[in-house]
Amino acid sequence: MPVTLNQLSSFLAVAREGSVSAAAEKLYVTQPSISAAVSALSKEVGVELTERVGRGVGLTAAGEAFRPYAADVLGLIEQGRRAAQEASESATRTLSIVAVATAAEFVVPSLLRAFAAAQPEIRLSLEVANRATLFERVLEHDVDVAIAGRPPDDERIDGRAFLPNEIVLITAPDDPLASGKPVRADQLAERVWLQREEGSGTRELVGDFLGDHDLRPQTLTLGSNGAIKEAVRLGLGISLQSRMAVDHELASGALGQIAVRGGLPRREWYALRSATVPPRPAVQLFLEFTHGPGGKRAFKR
Repeated sequence: MPVTLNQLSSFLAVAREGSVSAAAEKLYVTQPSISAAVSALSKEVGVELTERVGRGVGLTAAGEAFRPYAADVLGLIEQGRRAAQEASESATRTLSIVAVATAAEFVVPSLLRAFAAAQPEIRLSLEVANRATLFERVLEHDVDVAIAGRPPDDERIDGRAFLPNEIVLITAPDDPLASGKPVRADQLAERVWLQREEGSGTRELVGDFLGDHDLRPQTLTLGSNGAIKEAVRLGLGISLQSRMAVDHELASGALGQIAVRGGLPRREWYALRSATVPPRPAVQLFLEFTHGPGGKRAFKR
């Protein structure tokens, strides 16, 4: 018996939700149908793909290995369906975007406003995810375009930079090191460094900087860039942030800035997409706009 789309969607729902009951509720089917589909898929693949984990269901090592292929198949079919419908003009052209938090707040709105004015017939959607989840969404074809920092070392993801992302080291406004005179990196070893949760690009940025300078300071993890800015303002620590995210606070004096000898990491914003399928016309239009004169005008404005 060949593998069916129902089996793949049931398997992925169990993988995402962590239980048969939650997967059934998500897909609006019965629990026995989910169990039967996953069992049939395991038989067809030749190994057990799921196992009991406490009161829920998790993936075996084989299931984890199989998961990206299942997601790829379903994602490709969905992308193909949308491309066919849009080509026959039987469906509204759509563009789905996922962005990391900083980009979603400070980069994407200007870009979408300008693009929507140029292509008003394309229906746009935006969601926010951390860096790790964002790459998963691209690989599973759940979104058309992602906006984030440097792409992963994965040939399945195509990325091209379109906007500089200046990084600054923020501190409390009354910090003596915020005088403007560059300091050595080792002078920051005794400071508390504030970072985001696992999977965040900001956390990766902080971790890379500390590792590059062989610093092992105390760290404190907070759940949002807003929380980090407020903690920095109150003198609880220092952190690396995109200038876009803190420009207002720096200009108003709510935050201070520490200059570091040798400078800080250079970063850019990238538009990312799956490299395994050709972009639909709406996606191609957005990418051309982002990297062309229209995108540059959007940020100058």
